[in-house]
Amino acid sequence: MDIGGRSGDMVVFATVAEEGSLSAAARALGLTPSAVSRIIARTEQRLGTRLLLRTTRAITFTAEGEAYLRGARRILADMAEVEEAITDQGVPRGRLRVSAALGHGRMTIVPLVAAFSARYPSITVDLSLGDEVVDILGGQADVAVRFGLLPDSPLTARKVGETGQVVVASPDYLQRHGTPQQPEDLLQHNCLRFNFRRAEPNWPFVRYGQAFSLKVCGNIECSSGEALAQFARVGAGIARIGEFTVAEDIQRGDLVPLLQAFNPGDREPIHAVFVGGSAMPARVRVFVDFLVEHHRM
Repeated sequence: MDIGGRSGDMVVFATVAEEGSLSAAARALGLTPSAVSRIIARTEQRLGTRLLLRTTRAITFTAEGEAYLRGARRILADMAEVEEAITDQGVPRGRLRVSAALGHGRMTIVPLVAAFSARYPSITVDLSLGDEVVDILGGQADVAVRFGLLPDSPLTARKVGETGQVVVASPDYLQRHGTPQQPEDLLQHNCLRFNFRRAEPNWPFVRYGQAFSLKVCGNIECSSGEALAQFARVGAGIARIGEFTVAEDIQRGDLVPLLQAFNPGDREPIHAVFVGGSAMPARVRVFVDFLVEHHRM
């Protein structure tokens, strides 16, 4: 590979990060390990700071190295986007990395990605489903679909939908433990909860127009709404989760909605989060536009 100039240095540095070692990066680039090492040293000398910490076992990045990697990935993506626009008359193309929560991704994002791919066949969608929060600025994804209020950040967010919450349990659980008639009855039940910090850690309710919340407890906690729904289906307890997660279960009768007269009707926003700005790749822009247009919830 012909490696030269600062953009070439960035390619080498990003490849080292992706491959995890100088020797693996050298093989991927068709260079010798010593050539890769010289390019890294040249970059560090030009910047006047250490970017990598090398041991016999692993490579780690300094804070400056992580910042340089984020910038290099953005610049290389922008360069690829410009070249693609010129050679393909502006047709969006390339690899688009999308992150979504497991349950919402399976039920909502997967069908949308299938329809999006049919419209934009030149874009390769790399979809990852999981409930962990990915680092978009760090280059782990191009677009992430996230629930709830978002923290302040340099990222751009567009609202694509919203969902409500519902308290549910299986008919088997209710037969064995009784059906709660008032929110306070939940204090005598096994309540299945999320294990990550949420805007409202308690379960909110409303009575006679007055909002209040209860600190429920139980012996199962989980990071996945889909997993909590499954626990509820097998009779492990009562859960409060997103309507989209259990809509099919309620229709089939596998889960029963509870305390609907006390449901506060709170809505949780759903956003597409990405790096915006004038240099945003066309593949990101058209995907976010597609989500906003077609997401239904």
